[in-house]
This record gives sequence, structure tokens and C-alpha cells, in this order.
Amino acid sequence: MRGIVWAVVGLLLIGSMSGCSSKKSSLLLERPARGQVVEMPPLAHAMKSVLVPATQTKTEKDVEVTVTYASHQYLENFFADKAIFGPYAGKNPFYPEHLVLYVKIANKRKSKILIRPEEFVMVDDFGNQFSPIGMDYVTALGESKAPMTTATRGVIQDARPGYFGFSFPVGRMVASVPQGPFALMKQSALQPGFLYPGVVYDGLLVFWAPAEKAKKLNLYLSSIKGDFDAKEEPSAAIDFVFDFALEPSARE
Repeated sequence: MRGIVWAVVGLLLIGSMSGCSSKKSSLLLERPARGQVVEMPPLAHAMKSVLVPATQTKTEKDVEVTVTYASHQYLENFFADKAIFGPYAGKNPFYPEHLVLYVKIANKRKSKILIRPEEFVMVDDFGNQFSPIGMDYVTALGESKAPMTTATRGVIQDARPGYFGFSFPVGRMVASVPQGPFALMKQSALQPGFLYPGVVYDGLLVFWAPAEKAKKLNLYLSSIKGDFDAKEEPSAAIDFVFDFALEPSARE
């Protein structure tokens, strides 16, 4: 009986590995930006440019925003800092296909403001409009890059003692994403919410890399809400626009 069950596991392993090698997450099949189809860059291509200037700061209506281009080296140093991430400090969880920005927002007003990073957008000079991507997209890209041995290791590690010598979790054909990268992305992400007077809040925004031929990028941090009434309805919107040039990376 045990031999039969192991044979079934073997068949499942083969099916798992063949599936991993031929299919990608549907998230990676989505168009990376809003724009004309003929102008759309291919999804998940490596970022071959850097943003210039690397850092900009602007102030509007007593709200100060600093945007810094997070280069590969910047991210390596950032995520390796144990003073920030403690036991989770380690490898940069993002890939060359991502454009990452560090954003710091300081509320110098006498009242609270509301930020919604999911509404921030980036526009290249081909008219492509990019929205921030979440952890699911980063994880999907990582899984598409993982070798088939990852799936095999996940299946074997999940085999546990049972009635016939082990039990197999049907439906779980790949290894879990380690908690470390999830923790780093979760802790560093710029999250929506209220910022009260005197609060300085920072985090990362992640986009797909723009078109390889793009020369300019505009970052719109729009609809930062303020001046809330008794019904929590805002009467003011603060918009920031940051203009960047794209120049060839020294790593190329």
C-alpha cells in the first residue's frame, strides 16, 4: 500500500513540475499600465535606467513630500539593516523588473490628512500610466523565476506522518513563500490612512519598469485629502507632481 501511495505522489510531483514550467500566474498576464496597446512595454522586463534627480522634495499647503529613487544598491542596504528590520533583515525582496521609490510624507499642518497610495500613478513619455503593484504581483514574479526544484522540495517537506506512513496536502503543489520576504514587503510598504499633525510617515512604492525607450517619468501623488469637517468629509485636496529623467544605468 505504501508503494502505491508513493507512486501517486510521484505522479503529482511530475504534474506539479510540468505545470510550474509551462504556466504563469494570471497576474503576470495583465497589462502593466493603462495606455495604447501598441505603446505598452512588455511585462516584467528589467529596469535598465535610473531616475534623475535621485531625490526630490516638495512642499504644498504645509505637507512636505520627499521622493527618492530606490536603486538596487539602495534596496540592498535598506533591507539588510537590522536596526530597521531586526530578525527579518536580509535580501532585497524585489526584482530588476521593479521600479521602487522611497516616499516620505511629513504633515506640518494643524489638522490630519489622508493618503491613498493606491491612487498614486506614474506616467512615462509614451503615455503609459502605471499604478503601484502589491505583494501578490511581486510574489507571482518570484514564483515564475523559481526553479522547478522549489516545487519538489515543497511537496516533500509537506509530507507528514499519517495512516499509510505519511499524509500529503492535496492542492498544495509548491513551497510556501518564506515569511522573511513577506515581512520585509509588508513592513516597508507605504500604506493608506490618516496622518495627524506632526507625523512623518515613509514607505516604498513599487511599479513595473517603464518602457525601455522611455526618457521621462512623471510621478503623481494625487488626492491627499485635508480639512475634514464634522462628518469626516474633506474639503481640500493636495496634489504633488515629481518629474524625473531616465538615464542609462551604470550596471548595464
